[in-house]
Amino acid sequence: MAARGSCPGCGSAALVEDAHYAQQQLVCAACGCVLAEGLLTTTYTEEEHLREVAYSQSTGQKEQLSRCLQRGIRRVQDLCKVLQLPTVFEETAVSYFQRALQHASFHLVSLEKKELLGGCCIFVTCRQHNWPLTMGTICSLLYAKQELFASVYLSLQKELGLSVPALSLADLVKTHLNSFQLFRHTADIPAPFVEDKEKMVARTMQIVELASETWLVTGRHPVPIITAAAFLSWQSLQPAARLTCTFTRFCKLAGVDLPPPAHLRLKELLEILLRMASKLSWLRVFNMDKKTVVKHIGDLLQHRIFLLKNAFCLEDEEQRATALSEGSPGSPPAAGGAAQEKGCPSEGKRQREGSPRPLLPPCLINPRKRLRTAALSASDSAITGDEPISDSEIEQYLRGPEEIRAFRKAKAWQ
Repeated sequence: MAARGSCPGCGSAALVEDAHYAQQQLVCAACGCVLAEGLLTTTYTEEEHLREVAYSQSTGQKEQLSRCLQRGIRRVQDLCKVLQLPTVFEETAVSYFQRALQHASFHLVSLEKKELLGGCCIFVTCRQHNWPLTMGTICSLLYAKQELFASVYLSLQKELGLSVPALSLADLVKTHLNSFQLFRHTADIPAPFVEDKEKMVARTMQIVELASETWLVTGRHPVPIITAAAFLSWQSLQPAARLTCTFTRFCKLAGVDLPPPAHLRLKELLEILLRMASKLSWLRVFNMDKKTVVKHIGDLLQHRIFLLKNAFCLEDEEQRATALSEGSPGSPPAAGGAAQEKGCPSEGKRQREGSPRPLLPPCLINPRKRLRTAALSASDSAITGDEPISDSEIEQYLRGPEEIRAFRKAKAWQ
């Protein structure tokens, strides 16, 4: 079939349309120049109306990406339905997932990481809306390792520039206790072990706050502390029937894992409670131990502020007491020193044990390892302090009038 126009190469008007491998082409019959090429494929909409479109907009170009995107969106939507998230959360997570797939950093990642990408988008959305969702919950739904999930989550947060607030300790307590299976009677859980959820959450929150005030939370993973606090709160609500239950059995009945450091966190919490119980007047007549102190956790938490002030002291107060016990020149010896001079060293030891100790982190009270001082290098050992000061650093050593007066005053006191 001839067409209107002329060939730009030879000027001939013999232009014909030729079907080359089912692709329509406009060819010059005189010189063979190809003036225009047809289109390989079409979109579904254009195919219905028998219209040709560009290949970049056709189904052949978008087929693979669309299939991956659609499968990922369905996965995100299914996870949101399982977690019973609001519709706004689902829309936000889907938009994050679409942005992530379009980002170049996630084009060449493994298929396993792409599968976790949708879960990371849901996790980010929940954190931004202050929805209590833990990383362990998402990993259990996706059957994924937490280390791999954390790496994908950090990459998503970095590449998309997302601002993710940290989950508060109170929300983490509620979320972690939601997975416990002790709030309804079943064949595996005896009736005395079933507890009201609201009471247990409230008591656990108080114990976790106590742990936070006594430096037991700082620098530690929160889950072992929450698990130990939940065990103590569960025992204290019905101590007569639950004191014989061990920590390991409690975790099995609750259906949660027992983290390895949880036993240490439980021991530290009991030590804090015992020291507080020693300052409560109506408990001094009892011989308190780690079993019996659980019965009085309610009273200890009720008077928590008063007992902490009497059971512990600040570091400077401890140093002042130590200086007074050692005695200054011309001052009478302290009671502990007098007891030791009279041949009763145990009397002074008992007095030191009964006195309030400083409220410090456990790593400072009972250090596991001694700090090793690093050996000085050759350049550091060569420094004597008599080196000349450069002009750029001289301003750091200049003193103002107030500093000079304070220095002279301190020197006069010496």
